[in-house]
Amino acid sequence: MSLYARTAAAYAGYRAEEPRIAAAIHAALEDARSVVNVGAGTGAYEPRDRAVTAVEPEPAMIAARATPAVQASAEALPFADGSFDAAMAVLTVHHWTDWRAGAAELRRVARGPAVVLTWDPAWARALWLVDEYLPELAEVDAHRFPTPEQLLDALGGGELRTVPISHDCRDGFLGAYWRRPEAYLDPEAQQAISALAMLDPAVRERGLSEMARDLESGAWAARHADLVNRTELDLGYRLVVARHN
Repeated sequence: MSLYARTAAAYAGYRAEEPRIAAAIHAALEDARSVVNVGAGTGAYEPRDRAVTAVEPEPAMIAARATPAVQASAEALPFADGSFDAAMAVLTVHHWTDWRAGAAELRRVARGPAVVLTWDPAWARALWLVDEYLPELAEVDAHRFPTPEQLLDALGGGELRTVPISHDCRDGFLGAYWRRPEAYLDPEAQQAISALAMLDPAVRERGLSEMARDLESGAWAARHADLVNRTELDLGYRLVVARHN
């Protein structure tokens, strides 16, 4: 069973749409009426006021969706050139086998903007979970994520927008729980974070057990007292907005 087949149920339960991120994505799509969502997963962030065609390679993810999806890979989209007003991809590029080929396909099928939510691996240590407890996560993601600049260049240029993460973020990706450390101890939440799910179980258990001890002793709270009053944090998440010239 593939990683994504094994974690589909957790994604459906924990990877809900975060309204502030959705607003940023939808604004970047501008006035596009038809949108292809590539690597669509369970369907978060798909605009409900536009015609959306979802593309997802994993049958278990498609089965967990509330709306249909085309089973296909980002690297070989089954659509003619310029089939859509815009293309979008949300925290999926690191799952593609060839991100450059996928970027070329996004650009090929979209007449207008290509909007991609991604993450900059240079920011790996910005999240205390990685820096203090699971440095192995940085190694996992270093080999999966292109830099936002590389991705923007592959898409033909445009702009990068910072996406700060709110303290109550509803989408349970790796950086979502920066002010809610106990959430990282939830086994289902861990399965909805691909980097955590990919770690050797013994490595994951070692780091999270150390964190649990620090939470119980108060050491974590003392070390991170500065986070208590923060409502959002820049953890390296970026919106890549590319446009046809």
